[in-house]
Amino acid sequence: MDDRRILEDKLILVVDDEPDILETLEELLYMCRVHTAGSFEAAVDLLKTNTYDAAIFDIMGVQGYQLLEITRRLNIPTLMLTAHALTPENLKTAIEKGADAYVPKDKLVDITMFAADVLTARKQGKQANADWFSFVRPVFDRLFGSGWRKSDQDFWDAFDKQRKE
Repeated sequence: MDDRRILEDKLILVVDDEPDILETLEELLYMCRVHTAGSFEAAVDLLKTNTYDAAIFDIMGVQGYQLLEITRRLNIPTLMLTAHALTPENLKTAIEKGADAYVPKDKLVDITMFAADVLTARKQGKQANADWFSFVRPVFDRLFGSGWRKSDQDFWDAFDKQRKE
């Protein structure tokens, strides 16, 4: 993944209904300017009045998929963050809806790496880089079982092909 210097002074919107997660992300993203919101409504208000370089949304509790639809229209790179919605179906849904990355909360400590990867990909004219998925695939394999992609093999084959282009 690209050097994290790409994050310096970027304006990032972080939305989660857990105050400790918001605080942790602010600390981890110390090189950025971070706006936080604890609800869907607060996030929408911030999106109306600011231009963000990237966004990080929890899926549950703040209507993350609806926020993703808004950031896609605004062309804001978006990382989906989750603990409770960590399922193959939610991963696929996030990708189909245009998320640039899908990050399990147990990988929160690596958020700068994921955000740098997403911003690097966008700088190169791509929606998403291969690196974020390569980094978390072992987590998904452990949680979902080694054959978790078989039920949607065509989707995952197309996803793999797109990541390599």
